[in-house]
Amino acid sequence: MYDIAASGKELGLPDPADRFLDRELSWLAFNERVLDLASDPEIPLLERVRFLSIFATNLDEFFMVRVAGLKRRINTGLAVPSVTGRMPAQVMHDIGVRAFELMSRHAALLKDDIGPRLDAESITKVQVEDLTEDERHRVDEFFFGHVYPVLTPLAVDPAHPFPYISGLSLNLGVLLRSPETGKEFFARVKVPPRLPRFFNVAEATDRPAGRDVPARFVALEDIIAEHLGTLFDGMEIVHHSTFRVTRNEDLEVEEDDAENLLKALEKELLRRRFGPAVRMEITENIHPRVLEMLKDELGIHDSEIYHLPSPLDLSGMSDIADVPRDDLHYPKMVPQMSKDLSLRESSDQVDVFDAVASRDILLHHPYDSFSTSVQAFLEQAASDKNVLAIKQTLYRTSGDSPIIDALVDAAQAGIQVLAVVEIKARFDEEANITWARKLERAGVHVVYGIVGLKTHAKLSLVVRQEADGLARYCHVGTGNYHPKTARGYEDFGLLTRDRAVADDLTKLFNQLSGYAPKSEYSRFLVAPSTVRTGLIDLIDSEIAIAQSGGAAQVRIKVNSIVDEAIIDALYRASQAGVAVEVFVRGICALRPGIEGLSENITVRSVLGRFLEHSRAFVFGNNGDPIVYIGSADMMHRNLDRRVEALVQIVDDGHRAEIIELFDLAFAPTTSAFDLASDGRWTRRTHDDEGSILADYQSELIRRHRKRRRIGDEA
Repeated sequence: MYDIAASGKELGLPDPADRFLDRELSWLAFNERVLDLASDPEIPLLERVRFLSIFATNLDEFFMVRVAGLKRRINTGLAVPSVTGRMPAQVMHDIGVRAFELMSRHAALLKDDIGPRLDAESITKVQVEDLTEDERHRVDEFFFGHVYPVLTPLAVDPAHPFPYISGLSLNLGVLLRSPETGKEFFARVKVPPRLPRFFNVAEATDRPAGRDVPARFVALEDIIAEHLGTLFDGMEIVHHSTFRVTRNEDLEVEEDDAENLLKALEKELLRRRFGPAVRMEITENIHPRVLEMLKDELGIHDSEIYHLPSPLDLSGMSDIADVPRDDLHYPKMVPQMSKDLSLRESSDQVDVFDAVASRDILLHHPYDSFSTSVQAFLEQAASDKNVLAIKQTLYRTSGDSPIIDALVDAAQAGIQVLAVVEIKARFDEEANITWARKLERAGVHVVYGIVGLKTHAKLSLVVRQEADGLARYCHVGTGNYHPKTARGYEDFGLLTRDRAVADDLTKLFNQLSGYAPKSEYSRFLVAPSTVRTGLIDLIDSEIAIAQSGGAAQVRIKVNSIVDEAIIDALYRASQAGVAVEVFVRGICALRPGIEGLSENITVRSVLGRFLEHSRAFVFGNNGDPIVYIGSADMMHRNLDRRVEALVQIVDDGHRAEIIELFDLAFAPTTSAFDLASDGRWTRRTHDDEGSILADYQSELIRRHRKRRRIGDEA
C-alpha cells in the first residue's frame, strides 16, 4: 500500500493536506460545472433543461453512495481522517453546506431564468388552478384513467404503522381531519415512479408537439394533490406538501463467503430497499407536524434535511427536455461509419473482418458509429460459420441490446461463447442479473470474473478459422458495450488482429474464466497488477528524459484522478520540468499551479453534449510518443479492486489522432474549465478580445465530417 505521508517526506513533497484536494468536494465542484452549463444562455434552451436534470440525477447518486458511505463510517465508529487530514464529520458538514448552496441555485435557475425562457417559447409548467376547462378535463381523464388505479394512500394510526418510504420516491404528505371528531391524521401518497413526471395537457393526441404547438406541463404530484378528495372521501384535507428521501443504496457483498454470487447479490438488492436515510428534501411549505413525524420515523437529522421550493426531483425535467423542438436543441449529429471501415459509399454491409484484416481501426464514438463498427463486428461474428469462439466482457448494457442478442444467436448456432458478466455494476445489478440468466439459458458460458474484483475492462475476442489458420480479432475499448449510451458517451475503441494484442487478450480471458494469476502481457497494462506501476514507470521515463535535456511530456485523459501515487508521480514530473496536461471530466484531487510542486501541470475539463468518458495516456518519449487507451480511471477502486485493461496504440496515424485531441482540448482557442490550485474551476468561453472560443465537441464533429468527406472522395 502506498504510504502517502512517508512518500511525501522522502520525495520532498508538501504534507498531504497541502497537495491533495478533498475528493467529495471535488465531486461537488464537478456537478457545479454541470450547473454552469445549465446556466449558460448560449446553450440551446432544452439542452439547458437537460443539464438541470443531469445535475439532479448526479446529486442523487452522490448522496446514495458517497454521503451514505461517510455516514456509515461515522455511525460505526470507523471514522478515520481522509487523505487531506479531515474527519468524516467535518467533510459531511462541508458537503451539507455546499450541497444546499448548489441545490438552491439549481432550483432558482429553473424558477428565475429557465422557466421564464420556456414560457416565452410556449413550453410552460402550469399549476392546476391555471388550466383551461378543456385542459382540466384532459387532466381528469389522465388521472382517473392512468393514475388513480395505481395509487395506494397509506394512513398512519394505531392500526396502520408508518409506511416504508422507498429511496428517491416522490411523496405527498397529507394532513387529514375527521369532520365528525375533529381528530387529525397523517397519510402518505407515493407518486407512481413509472408514470410521466410531467403531463402535457396541451399535447394533441394525434401529433407531437412542434414549434407551433404549445407544450403545457403539469407536475404529476400536483395532479394527485388536486384529486386528494377522491382518495380520502369523507375527510377534510387540512394540508399537503411533497417530500423525497434518499437512502444508502450502495451494495456490500462478501464474495469470499458467498457460495453463489448471483444469489447473494439478489438478496443484497432486497436489503438495499431498506437502507438508512441520508437525505430528505422537503418543500418550503411543509407542515411542522408532518416534518416532526418524518424526522422521528426516518431517524434523520436536521443537517440532512433540505428545504427547497417546489417542484422537488428535477431529474424529471428530462421529460420536458425531450420536447421535439429542433430549434431549442443542439444541431443534429448522426454518427458516421468509420472511414477505415468503408473507404467508399456502398449499399452493401461492410465486412468488418475483411476491413480489420487489412488494417487496425481506431474508433472514436459517438463521432464514429457504434452500430456499424462494434455492434456489426459481434453480429457478423455470431452469424459467421467460420467463427469458432467469442469471448466478451459485459459491464453495462441494455436489456434489449443487440450485443446480448448476438451472443445468444452465436451460442445457439454452436459457437463457443464466453461472457464475463459484471453483475455488481452499480445501479445496474438487477438488469445485469436478468440478462446474465438469459445468456445462461441460451448456452453461453457465463462467469462473474475474479473473486474480490469487479471486471471493468472492455474487451472482445473472436476466434475465426481462415484459409491460413486461426485468426483472432480483438476489440479493446474505453466504454461499455451499450448501443444506447454509445450515442451520448465519448469513447475510444481499437479493432485489430495484431498477434501481440490477441495473445494478451487470450491470456486475460483465461485469467478471468480460469486460473492464470501470473500472466505477463506485451501491449497491455492490466489492473490490479500493472496499470499503476506501468504508468508510473512511464512517468519516471519522462522525468529521466527531461533531466537529460530531452523533450518530455505527460498527457492524461480520464474521468477522475484521485490516486495519490499517480498524483505524486505527476508532481515529481512537474518538479523535473516535464510538461503535464490532465484532461479530466469529474473528480480531481491534484492541485495544479503550485510553485515548486506543480507549476508545470495544467488541469482542464470539458463538459458538453457528449459525456467525455474515454481514457487516454500519452508520453512524449523524446519525440516518439507512447500512447495507451483503456478502461481505467486514476482511482483506488480502478487500480486496486477492478480488472482494467489499457492497450498500447502503435499505429502512427492513430497515435497522431489521439494527440490531436489533446492539442485541441488544451489550445487557448478552445472553451474549457480550468482548475486552480485551491480547487476552484473557472470556465473560459471568450478570449481577451471578447470573441467566442471554439466548442471542443462541435469542432470534433466538424473534423470527423471533413475526414469522412475526404474518405468518400478517395
